Amino acid sequence: MTPKELLYVEDALGHEKYFQTACKEYSNQIQDAQLKTCIEQMAQKHQQIFQSFYSLLG
Repeated sequence: MTPKELLYVEDALGHEKYFQTACKEYSNQIQDAQLKTCIEQMAQKHQQIFQSFYSLLG
């Protein structure tokens, strides 16, 4: 992997971790059950994307 590609993956990891954390925080504040479920699913999806990017480093 080139240094530029590595920087891209590191940046993507940071973004996905942020999105995951934000979704989890927002889901804890939401009362509407359907919206809460939707945001929790988004957090899970961002975790999957994070894992996919992370596996590129291993």
